Amino acid sequence: MKKLLLLLILVSNFALAQMPNISNVWLNNSKPYTGTIGNKKQEIKLKINTSEQNNKNDQEYFVSGYSLVDKTYAKLEGSLKITKYKDGKKKSTMYGEYEFAEENKGKHSGVFRGKFVYTFKWNKTTEKIEAQDIEFVGDWKSYDGTLDFKTRLQNH
Repeated sequence: MKKLLLLLILVSNFALAQMPNISNVWLNNSKPYTGTIGNKKQEIKLKINTSEQNNKNDQEYFVSGYSLVDKTYAKLEGSLKITKYKDGKKKSTMYGEYEFAEENKGKHSGVFRGKFVYTFKWNKTTEKIEAQDIEFVGDWKSYDGTLDFKTRLQNH
């Protein structure tokens, strides 16, 4: 009987454990992520304007915003999925995958896909996140399949 009770308590704790809603993290304090695209390391900016946690899967976030390369501006929508979380004493790390699809407006429109790493420090006194670093590493492929570039974006 004690084993059954213990098992029920463990199962209920696991079922009730939910990922906190960190949708505001992806907004990056209203600043664009900056980085490079392609072999020539051309500058790219990606801004996330809206971020919402998936009601059915708390490890997934739906986002929208835009990308800017040279004078090419494209609206985009996509998702971020957390696949792993490591809680450390000094800093914690989340790993995941992302996909951002740009509005299809011709040759210079496509899809960003790759992995992200989010590291941060939790201040127990203020109960706030500090020293956060977000990096997106992946590829951008044009819808027509003629362009395929490596991308790297960071939040600072």
